[in-house]
Amino acid sequence: MASAATSSSAETIELFKKYVIANYNRYPVCLVRGEGSYVWDAEGNKYLDLFPGWGCNLLGHCPEPVVRAVQEQVATLIHVPNTWYMEAQGLWAQALSTRSFGGQAFFCNSGAEANEAAIKLARLATPKQRYKIITFENSFHGRTLGALTATAQPKYHEGVGPLVAGFVYAPFGDLDAVAKLIDGETAAIMIEPIQGEGGVNIPPPGFLQGLRKLCDDHGLLLIFDEVQTGCGRTGHWFGYQHFGVTPDIMTLAKALCGGIAGGAMLAKPEVASSLRPGTHAATFGGNPIAARAGVAAIEMIEQENLLDQGKRIGDIFRQRFTELQRSCDLIRDVRVLGTMIGIELSLDGAPIVKAALERKLLINCTHSTVLRLLPALNLTDAQAHEGCDIIAECIKNHR
Repeated sequence: MASAATSSSAETIELFKKYVIANYNRYPVCLVRGEGSYVWDAEGNKYLDLFPGWGCNLLGHCPEPVVRAVQEQVATLIHVPNTWYMEAQGLWAQALSTRSFGGQAFFCNSGAEANEAAIKLARLATPKQRYKIITFENSFHGRTLGALTATAQPKYHEGVGPLVAGFVYAPFGDLDAVAKLIDGETAAIMIEPIQGEGGVNIPPPGFLQGLRKLCDDHGLLLIFDEVQTGCGRTGHWFGYQHFGVTPDIMTLAKALCGGIAGGAMLAKPEVASSLRPGTHAATFGGNPIAARAGVAAIEMIEQENLLDQGKRIGDIFRQRFTELQRSCDLIRDVRVLGTMIGIELSLDGAPIVKAALERKLLINCTHSTVLRLLPALNLTDAQAHEGCDIIAECIKNHR
């Protein structure tokens, strides 16, 4: 078996057709190498990647500190179960806790797993009769059945019912609607502080603060799904820090380990204590490789001052697309917070994604009409402008 890619893109595509379930719509390109904000395909073509790793590669492809940490760890200890102590996992939990709200960590492998843990903890940490969780229209919390039910988008529910009991949905931004849904069986409110897959939707002023007050008034837990907004994506360590609202439980994944698979749930100690031995687990959660990668990612962000660079990058995209909006009626709205960028169009964005790919630029479209960019924090100014130039050209040429 070859240790590196030796096949053409076409040959790899044929291999997939025969042996891999076709549950993804894939671009007809086989990527074989990445460095920073660039990737190369099997034919040697170079692409600028403004959506690296679906938001997981916040530090670009193969960031050196993460690579070094993983290489060292994989030669020392690959995996041990959570019935043993691991220094790296303890240091990782400390790093996350001290940069957030002082919570305790449960480690898993993905955002969906982190959200499943949060759902279970919310039910365990509230009185027995309370089990309902309020979530929001256009949310996205994952593909496992509980997280899928929490995801208030009917298109994801088709064909997989019956769904998990206890979830009720409110419009994003509507405090009155949330208040009307609260009853004696409500345990928690679960929300992305900024909706990602739903279109990079930033909450209206006072909304998250209002949710915090509702939770405090009714004895509910407030859960922030920061799978996409967390770990520096927005220019702060966590999205909630933009709004001055502290959750009781927070979930993380995607960028958490600099591209290595990893997820986490952080909870205030008085809430976390309800997750006792035997109530929940994740076999690979917090493994030494993920832990070392997670610590290395945090250290890299701080040592290279990447939170401030992320804000600078966001300012470039905001300025460029706000200017373009003035002269292009195809752009309805520009929504930016750090390197979380949404460009809402008045038409289907899929052809623009395809046109960008033809120009060797990788971007995403979500919710049919929103171009979504999640570039690396260490994207250079020149790369940001190059990407904006190509996207602007693709939008202008699409009539």
